[in-house]
Amino acid sequence: MIEFNDVSKVYANGTRALQHLNLYVDKGEFVFIVGSSGAGKSTFLKLIMCEEKPTSGQILLNGQEISNAKRREIPYIRRKMGIVFQDFRLIDTMTVFDNVAFAMRVTGASYYDIKKRVPYILGLVGLQHKARHKPTELSGGERQRVGLARALVNNPSIIIADEPTGNIDPALSFEIVDLLSEINLRGTTVLMVTHEHSLVKHFNRRIIQIHSGQIVADTQQPVVQPAD
Repeated sequence: MIEFNDVSKVYANGTRALQHLNLYVDKGEFVFIVGSSGAGKSTFLKLIMCEEKPTSGQILLNGQEISNAKRREIPYIRRKMGIVFQDFRLIDTMTVFDNVAFAMRVTGASYYDIKKRVPYILGLVGLQHKARHKPTELSGGERQRVGLARALVNNPSIIIADEPTGNIDPALSFEIVDLLSEINLRGTTVLMVTHEHSLVKHFNRRIIQIHSGQIVADTQQPVVQPAD
């Protein structure tokens, strides 16, 4: 699913963000990525999302090498991903429905498909009754669920969640990870960066710890098979 072979990343200013990473994430896994600020977690995600290229090494996504993807190839690679951001990144002038639908429109989805798919996804995250509300009318937890719905709407094979609970009430953090766990049970691979040790401890998942650009711990857990 995701494979790093001896991957290093050195930025132009000399910062060694990642050093000789070797990693394999199988289809259907839920993985927490942990580590202090500056450890290399963000660079790790940026390499997967093709926002950065490795200085050396090879990265494979679903068997496709993405290490040196051409600019025109990157949008098609990203269509396999759903991305959940810490700061929500919703468009305040659009309704909840249109924020989620926007992710489908940019891929050329038809009006019929959007009208059918968006209410279904909003139902999955418990927000079908908020479809006509604006993001400014929602709580932080609700806005993050909109962000999750937007990440899910194109049926990605992998969800990348970058500190998705960082800007919401701690009591709602477990709710967001519960939703990610339900999505994972349907067969979607989930990578989640977090600083919240209580979440990591509560949810019995694989944990990869990065320190100074290197993997210093990898606690393997069994792959959860998708429900029939």
